[in-house]
Amino acid sequence: MTRQMFPRILPRERAVLADTLRTETTGGLLLLAATVVALVWANSPWQDGYHHLRELPLGPLTVEAWASDGALAIFFYLAGLELKRELVVGSLSKLSEAVLPVAAAISGMVLPAIIYLGVNLLADDGKPHGWAVPTATDIAFALAVLAIVGSHLPNALRAFLLTLAVVDDFGAILVIAVFFSHGFHLWSLLASVALIAVWYVLQRRNIRTPFLYVPIAIAAWWFMHESGVHATIAGVALGLVTRVESAERIDDRLRPWSAGVAVPVFALFAAGVTLSGDAVRQLLTDPVAIGIAAGLLAGKALGVFGGSWLTARFTRAELNSDLAWRDVGAVSVLAGIGFTVALLIAQLAFAGDVAQVERAKAAVLIASVLAALIASALLLRRNRSYAR
Repeated sequence: MTRQMFPRILPRERAVLADTLRTETTGGLLLLAATVVALVWANSPWQDGYHHLRELPLGPLTVEAWASDGALAIFFYLAGLELKRELVVGSLSKLSEAVLPVAAAISGMVLPAIIYLGVNLLADDGKPHGWAVPTATDIAFALAVLAIVGSHLPNALRAFLLTLAVVDDFGAILVIAVFFSHGFHLWSLLASVALIAVWYVLQRRNIRTPFLYVPIAIAAWWFMHESGVHATIAGVALGLVTRVESAERIDDRLRPWSAGVAVPVFALFAAGVTLSGDAVRQLLTDPVAIGIAAGLLAGKALGVFGGSWLTARFTRAELNSDLAWRDVGAVSVLAGIGFTVALLIAQLAFAGDVAQVERAKAAVLIASVLAALIASALLLRRNRSYAR
């Protein structure tokens, strides 16, 4: 008996998906606005003020560090919640339905890394340690593009992109935790784990008061930061130990803060790249920038589509009758939008080399814009076909 890929989703899941799309569309537009402001500010006569504000100490961290380590913790907490929901009641709860998005997400991370490594290992001045930068997909931008240009596309395709992005986020989280931890301190990590365990017990006892959860979350985040593991991992861990019954209620309350404040604030202080004539010319010869751009544009598209096709070929799964492989191809290109997490990994991979961080960020921005434009053109054609 054959298994159907991209199965029809239930009415309840369709409602959740529709709500998520609406929110992420707004969040994507706010993210785009913050990025434009950052780029204009960083390339204006007031650019010194921008860099001064970004590096301004605010308590124990700089403003930029609060944006990447603090604000993004909310984003990653919601990613943990979404992963938990998918694992328990969503498309990842059944092996037959989970195989495809998991295979597509993994191949969509591995191939960009291989392409990046190929470019940088062959170059005399290559930097192979930046291999993780082009592996991440930005869910806010990707869903925003899909919602704007794909009004008539089947819900199954949107569900596939959402599930793919959840698995992709989890992969990026593992990469950050394993490869970008530094100055490891065991006792701080144990303190964070203990607080996460307390959160778990409170959840099992169905205690809802935020007066307990907020201090625990802040303390778990801080101890995780002090342990040397990236602080956002605490957000993911707390999301994974939250009860599914509470997840949707918490998501409804925190999603506006994540999409409307946390992620745009991160973009405002992460995307401000100075693009002078010399800087643009350097991008054309910099192996890091070339590897990132090739990884996002070619690696993501070929990886996601190839992983999907090979899964169908070797598991004898069938494509949903509502879809065509051209739909999967268009969404595979859309996965090349690697904004939020890619910028974060660029900061971690090239920490201490300011010029290289700037070039890596510029490559992420340019490749993401190109991926969005190409995917939009492909999706618009498919959208007109379904409208007819």
